[in-house]
Amino acid sequence: MKTSKKKKIGGLALAGMFALSAVLSGCNSGASKEAEPSTPSATLELKDGKYDPPVKLTYLRPWGPEIKFKSGEDQDNNVHTKWAKDKLGIELKNQWVSPSTNNAFETKLRLSLASNAEMPDVISYRGDFNLARELIETGKFVNAGELFDQYASDTWKAAVNEDPSVWYPYMQDGKRIGIPILDYSYNSDPVMWIREDWMKKFNLKAPETLADLEVIMETFTNKDPDGNGKKDTYGLTIGFKNWLSTWMSDAGWIFGAYGTMPNQWNLNAEGKLEYGSVNPGAKQALATLADWMSKGYIPEEAGVYDETKAAEEFTAGKAGIVVGPHWMPSWPLEDVKKNNPEAEYKAYPIPSGPDGKAGRRGTANDNGVILINKDMKNPEVFFTYQNYLFDHYANPKAGDEFENGFAEGYDWAMKDGKVTTDASVTGGYAPEKYTLTFDGARIPSLNMATLAKFANGEEATTPFEKKLKSGVPAPMVEAAKIVQDQKDIALKQMFTGAPTMSMQMNNDILTKMEKDTFSQIIYGKAPIDAFDTFVEKWNSSGGDQNTKEVNEWYQSVTSGK
Repeated sequence: MKTSKKKKIGGLALAGMFALSAVLSGCNSGASKEAEPSTPSATLELKDGKYDPPVKLTYLRPWGPEIKFKSGEDQDNNVHTKWAKDKLGIELKNQWVSPSTNNAFETKLRLSLASNAEMPDVISYRGDFNLARELIETGKFVNAGELFDQYASDTWKAAVNEDPSVWYPYMQDGKRIGIPILDYSYNSDPVMWIREDWMKKFNLKAPETLADLEVIMETFTNKDPDGNGKKDTYGLTIGFKNWLSTWMSDAGWIFGAYGTMPNQWNLNAEGKLEYGSVNPGAKQALATLADWMSKGYIPEEAGVYDETKAAEEFTAGKAGIVVGPHWMPSWPLEDVKKNNPEAEYKAYPIPSGPDGKAGRRGTANDNGVILINKDMKNPEVFFTYQNYLFDHYANPKAGDEFENGFAEGYDWAMKDGKVTTDASVTGGYAPEKYTLTFDGARIPSLNMATLAKFANGEEATTPFEKKLKSGVPAPMVEAAKIVQDQKDIALKQMFTGAPTMSMQMNNDILTKMEKDTFSQIIYGKAPIDAFDTFVEKWNSSGGDQNTKEVNEWYQSVTSGK
């Protein structure tokens, strides 16, 4: 989670925002009263799993540019909203609609908060962690943990209990204010992707250690693997414009080889949290990166490349190695063969360091939060909705309505008497993306375990397994097995709370100090011993206090307080 300096809501309270409040409230005033379902009350009736008469549930969520609708459908009127009303008797209504691009949703929501505009029944949010914390700290939302204990289905509870720490980011004074939106486990944990045709060309062996890897990088950099007669290739592409440990074109595993992970808080042998960038292992990793940079193994532009730009070096055939998630064959690695039909790539495990250690950045099991308005009269309505998706969509049984997908003609269709999810046939619509929680419902362990099952040669038997297998290329299956086999080396961000008081004051300075020092060391503009000076200055400039406060937080959430 990001721990940048928290923005203050009060500082946004400008006169123009009150004008916007009037506009926002006016957005709802023109709605027709004739067909409007009943307002939730204490006398709700649920008949055969459906509210009769129907009830309305208002909500807010960002809408991304990747979400597309059929002609005549939109955010409030689509196959999903029709399903919710017909199946459950719940009419879903956006309080207002705003895109996720250019922080438009965040800006509008902050303006609404500043002008004290009425909040909807539910806010589902995936994005800026500071905004999630600002919402929690307004006091406008109920202790959702108590509601969850009371109303959530056994399936949903079991999914959350796979990793109870998913609650931590959304707790306040020991209360579970926000319900975590679950994601698949290990979804962004990296593997090492290597140009397999280059490996075969030089008869290179799989890299088990950094020393093995350096042999490969030397070859890819200096022996013209693409055969064009030019010295224009690199061993490894990384991009650390944002962070060294990141979601694609990652370099965090180099630090993992020395027992740490930068840019995050890790659990040490004493059971305390420590900032990975000041661990002694980070110095060794930086020395390794500086050595590789000096030898031309990594692009000189790595410091200005973001994750996507760095990956383009691999897809364009300029770099032989890139480290990133198991799903990269779907994007962006499909461009490898587009650029060179003869090219091959393959997933390999994360190699170990000189002491036999290996480590990779870990993926959180949550990816967003659900907040329930304390003034919502019948919050159980939301649980009726989400329980159904966990019980019937997350891992459907044969014969269930979601056996083939969410809706025929959207994410699946019949062709020649068989079910297909081919986007060229279906149109590529994804109605699960219309749901309140962005992906319908996800059981964290299910996806990766299923892919690993395929990699072991087992057949797909359940609807979930069959659907997954139909849309997953073989390299992704092989990569998923590697992720599963190396699951014990994953290092997750262990501090997932709100920025502490010290962080709010010091993190901007500490972050700049870290990025500047690390970049200078990697590029050989500062000696490796500059790391020791950085650690001393980091501690004295607020790092010591950050560490104290982070451990106080960790104690509070792990002790049951």
